[in-house]
Amino acid sequence: MTLLSFVVPAYLVQGYLRECLDSILEQPYGDLEVIGIDDASPDGSGEILLEYADRDPRVRPVRLTENAGLGPARNIGLDRAVGEYVWFVDGDDWLVPGCLPHVADRLVATHPDVLIVDHVRAHWNNTGTRSAMRDVFPEPVGEETFRLRDRPEAVRLLHTAWNRVLRREFLLDRGLRFEPGWYEDVSFSYPALMAADRIGVLDRVCLNYRQRRTGAITRTRGDRHFEVFAQWHRVFRLMDRWGPAVAPLRPAVFERMIWHYLTVLGNGERIAAELRPAFFTQIHADHVRFRPPEGYPVPAGVEGLKHRLVAAGRWRTFSGLRDANQVAETAVRVARRARRRALPKARRAARRARDAALREYYRAELHRPLDPSLAVYAAYWYRGYSCNPAAIYAAARRLAPQVRGVWIVRRDRVASLPPGVEYVVAGSPDYYRVLARARWLVNNVNFPDFVRKRPGSVHLQTHHGTPVKVMGLDQQRYPVGAMGMNFTKLLHRVDRWDYSVSANSFSTQMWERAYPAGYTSLEVGYPRNDRLALATPQECRQVRAELGLGPDEYVVLYAPTHREHLPGWRPPFDPDRMLDALGPSGRLLMRSHYFHDRDRRPRGPAAAGGVLDVSGHDSVEDLYLAADVLVTDYSSAMFDYAVLDRPIVVYAPDWDAYRVARGVYFDLLAEPPGAVALDFPALLDVFRSGTVRGPAAERARDRFRARFCALDDGHAAERVVRRVFLGELA
Repeated sequence: MTLLSFVVPAYLVQGYLRECLDSILEQPYGDLEVIGIDDASPDGSGEILLEYADRDPRVRPVRLTENAGLGPARNIGLDRAVGEYVWFVDGDDWLVPGCLPHVADRLVATHPDVLIVDHVRAHWNNTGTRSAMRDVFPEPVGEETFRLRDRPEAVRLLHTAWNRVLRREFLLDRGLRFEPGWYEDVSFSYPALMAADRIGVLDRVCLNYRQRRTGAITRTRGDRHFEVFAQWHRVFRLMDRWGPAVAPLRPAVFERMIWHYLTVLGNGERIAAELRPAFFTQIHADHVRFRPPEGYPVPAGVEGLKHRLVAAGRWRTFSGLRDANQVAETAVRVARRARRRALPKARRAARRARDAALREYYRAELHRPLDPSLAVYAAYWYRGYSCNPAAIYAAARRLAPQVRGVWIVRRDRVASLPPGVEYVVAGSPDYYRVLARARWLVNNVNFPDFVRKRPGSVHLQTHHGTPVKVMGLDQQRYPVGAMGMNFTKLLHRVDRWDYSVSANSFSTQMWERAYPAGYTSLEVGYPRNDRLALATPQECRQVRAELGLGPDEYVVLYAPTHREHLPGWRPPFDPDRMLDALGPSGRLLMRSHYFHDRDRRPRGPAAAGGVLDVSGHDSVEDLYLAADVLVTDYSSAMFDYAVLDRPIVVYAPDWDAYRVARGVYFDLLAEPPGAVALDFPALLDVFRSGTVRGPAAERARDRFRARFCALDDGHAAERVVRRVFLGELA
């Protein structure tokens, strides 16, 4: 018999589900199954479950045709489980590496009905909050098992399903199921503890409980939070049915109920102000209805005062106490802000002298009406006309000529603009004016922090590549590669987005995880790849001729990415030896990452023998069209170049170090777009041996293209323009 069945419901968790599944399947313990429940999720969660099932037989996907909700979805997983124990893990949480052998050892050694494991709250800002485990059990329980009536303090541990592993036959014998509705854990977890003959506690952190910035019910306002009352009513009805066997537990369970109600009421992100009096009234009614005749342990201090006010039904006093606490907390925050603002006078004066005039002009322009026809474009921190914004600009000129497009560029990049493109220079008065008054703001990176999101304006984030390396909030776990990043300011910028362009479902999932906010994802393909998808052989020949490349030459483009954790480091690469491997017709194009010294390079290609330095060439799409083969490492260039269906070689001499220091979203060596080389001699051999075009490389490229390039059909920019500028929904 399988020891462990993981039941993983999935609904709108596509940005987190891969991490959840990987955390289970990559544990150093294999006697498990994963039952993934696609709860009719409208995002890509179901496709992710099918993808994992295709490559790991331990994953058993279940597709529901209608949304059932978390509780019923868990029941469906329980019905299909075959393991001796069941662990309900939510699709946005993840296991701690290496925890599973310890869990398995404890299960085998003690045979509990319920094994409670420790957890941490993993906040979106990369901070963690420990659980109440140490407070409830100051001395570790060890391998002892107990009944709840012998250790009633166990009810003070968080009442969720995911922090406990349950014996499947125990659940079936007792008829324990999840009820529908919100707060479904309440009417399952407490009865399970009361019914168990053997409860164990593993004092080891095994699960990261993700505290999402958006999307969680704990951060969603509405009247559905009143469903918590029905869940607690089920608990007490069950206790009435079980009678004397659980009667001694009633005071402890009652205290937990009032604590839980007050926790929900006290969370301003759940209960709106207009609903708070009615919620309090229901708490008072349940206090009167379910209070044990012998009383219960009322907490000390302010918490105890809240309980007494609930018992008396004194809403106004309760509300006044809360308001007083908020006033005190506000005073503390104001004092902290004042201290932070106490910068040296000279520094403040210099800042005012430098910025005051133009910022005042910007603020004044914010009071003027939006220009209903103005769209502002930018790319790569104002480096010029390129990437997805350029493709969208061109499509908008064709499909929405009533929209006036203006580009923001640095002064030293003005000459790179195509003829006829209207522009403003970054930092000029015109720059501040268009930023303040544009209806549409389009960028492949973020606009500066001072830019305000005005009502009626539309911010379109196009991004500039399918991510291999981790991005956004995920970089918090890789601090070496995130030096100097201010994640609070990053989220302020992300909150301005109305739309996020995505090239494929994988990117959509990663963007939602890395940049949690309320934007709409436009999964339409990458506009900048339209040119590649529609390129003709004649255009390719013309581009090669413009670069001085002959029609019969064998052209390889080498385009490595930037290493944030190793500034200035370059992969070992000898152009002369590479040319020898390519043969007499070989030509080598070398392009540095734009973070390096590309802006200082000449605009045309610099040639040295058979090597051309094309770092300063404005259009990377030209280089793709000219090249017969792309050699890269962890750059998003591979996803773009794959649109052309030409050979790609992954040259990754520092793969192990890179994935540890910088972090990656998928195993590039397991799912490459072609041949792979882990050192320079192996790279030379890829070309000398013909592996670059071998059957294995061709199959790998086919799989890669099917996964990442299916939407790049030449019409991505049109789809963006029709949705964002013309308001067409289909």
